[in-house]
Amino acid sequence: MTAKRLLSLLAGMTALAGVHPAALAKPGAQPQPNIVLIVMDDTGYSDFGAFGSEIRTPNIDALAAGGLRYTRFESRAMCSPTRASLLTGRNNHSIGMADLTATKLSGGGTGKDSGILAANAQTLPQVLRAKGYATYAIGKWHLAPDTEDGAAGNNGNWPLQRGFDYFYGFLPGWDDQYQPTLAEDNRVIGKPTDPTYHFSRAIVDKAIEKLNGSGDKPAFLYLAFGATHAPIQVPAAYIDRYAGVYEKGWDAIRAERLARQKRLGIVPADTMLPPANPGDRAWASLNPVEKQVYARYMATYAGFLEHADEQIGRLIQSLKASGRYDNTLFILLSDNGAGSEGGARGAFGKLYPPNHPDPADLVDKLPQFGKAMIEYQRPWAMASVSPLRRYKAWPYAGGIRTPMIVSWPGHIADPGGIRRQFVDAIDIAPTLAQAGGASFAAQVNGQRQIPVAGRSFAGTIASAAAPDPRAVQYFELRGNRAIRQGHWRAVSVHKLGQPFDADAWSLFDTDRDFAEADDVAAQHPAVIARLKVLWQQQAARYGALPLSEGPAYVRKLDRYRDEFLAPGDDGNGN
Repeated sequence: MTAKRLLSLLAGMTALAGVHPAALAKPGAQPQPNIVLIVMDDTGYSDFGAFGSEIRTPNIDALAAGGLRYTRFESRAMCSPTRASLLTGRNNHSIGMADLTATKLSGGGTGKDSGILAANAQTLPQVLRAKGYATYAIGKWHLAPDTEDGAAGNNGNWPLQRGFDYFYGFLPGWDDQYQPTLAEDNRVIGKPTDPTYHFSRAIVDKAIEKLNGSGDKPAFLYLAFGATHAPIQVPAAYIDRYAGVYEKGWDAIRAERLARQKRLGIVPADTMLPPANPGDRAWASLNPVEKQVYARYMATYAGFLEHADEQIGRLIQSLKASGRYDNTLFILLSDNGAGSEGGARGAFGKLYPPNHPDPADLVDKLPQFGKAMIEYQRPWAMASVSPLRRYKAWPYAGGIRTPMIVSWPGHIADPGGIRRQFVDAIDIAPTLAQAGGASFAAQVNGQRQIPVAGRSFAGTIASAAAPDPRAVQYFELRGNRAIRQGHWRAVSVHKLGQPFDADAWSLFDTDRDFAEADDVAAQHPAVIARLKVLWQQQAARYGALPLSEGPAYVRKLDRYRDEFLAPGDDGNGN
């Protein structure tokens, strides 16, 4: 869908606003809604058509046209911490998920660093199931330590033990989209044998099957795609649709997306792009072979997302055919900014850590794209998060801010509208619980629960003028910190091996600088001082202290080193 067509559709939907009641449903006022929470993986802020992309996402765009686009939704910049917050309403440090889930590689931590979801953190599916909901987790999980095999007594963090009636998907952070190691309920069922299998299609098949079989019960579906996390894999026909699109390069695509976002009203008209990142090359500096190969990477990514959008369209059509669509609340979002692990040269054949082949060696392998294990170049991640600064795993907006769409037929007074309130991952569960006529308990089976930190943002669904759910939100990942209070946001990137007290802080005025392009710390030292104290208070309150630089395998990668390089230095002496 082109920007022009999308603008026309949004305008038409908005003109019909008067026929839609604005109030959030009150318990007992009407049947409990079905709730569908769709989580995309490593999908950037501008990757949906409704958020400014050239990628074709007509089904996601249709949800936006009939619903609301939230332009300031904030994640935890990493998948496990975000998912833990989404499903519990708590800050990730409070519930043992300061970083990724515990693995044999990371070793066993304690407290915030355990990598194991706290037992006394009641989950959203548990809350909704107590109110009569059928609950389904379908897709990627990544909230169980890899020491749990699903057997009785060793499955405490598998989905069925955390409130879901059914699970189908894969358990770790990523897997092959054609040959994932699958689990169903509490058992590993192995790799699929169907030669046409693709994970995005399979999880929607399962979702349709379960929703159609839920009878008269309201349903909560947690649908977690592997797309668009690496490996970026999709049938070649979807890649070929983008032939000739990305040869212009990441810098041009980023500028075009920003212009489109301004026309759509996603970002203010005066939004400026942040300065180029040290370590990320300009497209103009690439040789012809690099341009040819790197364009194919992005075409594969675009096809991967278009394919996932097609599956979302099948789910929507099934809900409409069954008569359930008009009583279904959708929230669709991404768990963090676009993936940056491919580095400046991308990855082919091996991921995490990535193999970085010479582009000249890939020219003959371009037909393998779509099947091979690949991750795109980091500057494409910058295009994906346009117009924001940095990408996944970073404390800047490009790491934490992702697109979010809320759609609820009959409950939105201004379909196609935009919401600019700050909403955090911890606010999702309280909002959905409220929509289902439920609430989190202070005690469960006599066990005191960790208090819910999030607040319902239901008021913003009803009104663009509603206040933010909360005035303050802190962030921490691997020693990198941020704090937002009102329109001020302070950010500190940690230099490995340096005392945390020596880390510099940047300051951004989010009212006039949507993209974090202009660091004004030098002009406002008193604001920085106040926000640093506030960060310390919030970190202490929610269990983010003491600070650490992350697991050993993360420190070895030193992913934040190029923050401290001179402009133009790619970290390899170039």
